[in-house]
Amino acid sequence: MELTELFHGRNFDMVAMRQRLTDVAAEIGLPLGGGTRICNSRRAQELGKWAEFMGKGDEFRQCTYHAYFVEGLNIALLPELETIAEAAGLPKDDVYDILAQGLFAEAVDADWARAREMAVTAVPLHLIGEQALVGFHPYEDFVKLLARD
Repeated sequence: MELTELFHGRNFDMVAMRQRLTDVAAEIGLPLGGGTRICNSRRAQELGKWAEFMGKGDEFRQCTYHAYFVEGLNIALLPELETIAEAAGLPKDDVYDILAQGLFAEAVDADWARAREMAVTAVPLHLIGEQALVGFHPYEDFVKLLARD
């Protein structure tokens, strides 16, 4: 789905949001492409749980970030997920079976249930104890959050 379609009718300045994101990413040296679409990340989330189980969680998250936010790939598609898994050091031939068997679906369901319970309405979400920062925030807000805990 195009982001403009997702946010259609909302009082939301897409251009300003994108510019702010681009500026901050450039400031901290974070690669960011010009993606304009959103895709279903459910499969990637399940594979992320598998990657954590396999000790490759950080690698998988970094590869998924790069695929989606830099290359603009559709991380809902099985071939893309196989490529991401392989780049993260996971056996790409296991991806289909992991997803088909739903081996990590319950863990993702639990994460979603917790997000609903906490009334999470945006990402990213940074949670420390029971205090949260939802959405994009400057470094200073994280310092304040840590000081409250």
